[in-house]
Amino acid sequence: MPEPSPSPKRRGRLLRFGAACVALSAVAGYVVVQYVTGGAGKPGCRVVSAQGDGTTYEFSPEQAVNAATIAAVGTNRGMPERAVTIALATALQESALRNLDHGDRDSLGLFQQRPSQGWGTAREVTDPTYAANIFYEHLAKVPDYTGLPLTVAAQRVQRSGYPEAYAKHEPDATLLAAALTGTAAATLTCEGLAETATATGPAAVRAALVRDFGRDALQEAGVEAGTETGTETGAAEAVTPAVETSGRTVTLPVTAETAAGRGVRERGWQLAHWAVANASALHIERVGYAGREWVAGNTDSTWRATRTGGTEAAGVSGSAAGAGTSAVRIVTAQ
Repeated sequence: MPEPSPSPKRRGRLLRFGAACVALSAVAGYVVVQYVTGGAGKPGCRVVSAQGDGTTYEFSPEQAVNAATIAAVGTNRGMPERAVTIALATALQESALRNLDHGDRDSLGLFQQRPSQGWGTAREVTDPTYAANIFYEHLAKVPDYTGLPLTVAAQRVQRSGYPEAYAKHEPDATLLAAALTGTAAATLTCEGLAETATATGPAAVRAALVRDFGRDALQEAGVEAGTETGTETGAAEAVTPAVETSGRTVTLPVTAETAAGRGVRERGWQLAHWAVANASALHIERVGYAGREWVAGNTDSTWRATRTGGTEAAGVSGSAAGAGTSAVRIVTAQ
């Protein structure tokens, strides 16, 4: 005999159960996307491979700011690009490059460092600059960390319960590190300006530069937080004439002396990519370096050749061109 058809009541329960499963799957998918992307929608950011192989990594403005901080701290400590790759892969695994105020037990911040295990206070480990510094301090003590597999080097620092988890982030971290240390030129872009910004104007840009690169690293280039060219604010010294602040534009000279022991070109692209990564947070609408320019709001958000091109577009005067001097120009929306 054929099986009896389900009763209307039973069919209704089955339909409701099926709908609930679909809804739960959609919510779970949304949560995963929000975690991976940092919970932010557009404007998004992208880094592409300089090898022209089509490899890309897309991420949120929140993630971009934190990644740029991690890279800046590493290079200013004199750490190699490999160290920055290890740090970025670790932060991708631990927090998806988000400065979390929660975690397993008392784990906090980008690297989920635990105050109870001697990493610092809760306030310190949720400061991205401090968190990156203390990570590199521990990484530098790992013998031959540059020659170790990434997951092994990261695990020597983190002591994670999932030691193999870092490896899957190595490709994305490698792309990010190349862009944010400046070894890959014109490879990081963001789509545009956020509706709101945490801080705006040239003073905010300078303050963020000091936050990530350190006062000593930028003083040689004449950059001081909260100051204007030829003026004084409080006890801070005036910015030297080498740094131009004209209206909404901040110009950062890059010379052999200010490149922090790295190549002028690499330092310039690091600063340029840093500015693009911070575009949403600081309302930066235009960044120029080495004859290329990024403009917020472009549909393709690419680095384009400037009209003048060559030395002038790179911010190099005729007399300085032979002296290894260039400049990064940052234009804010306000």
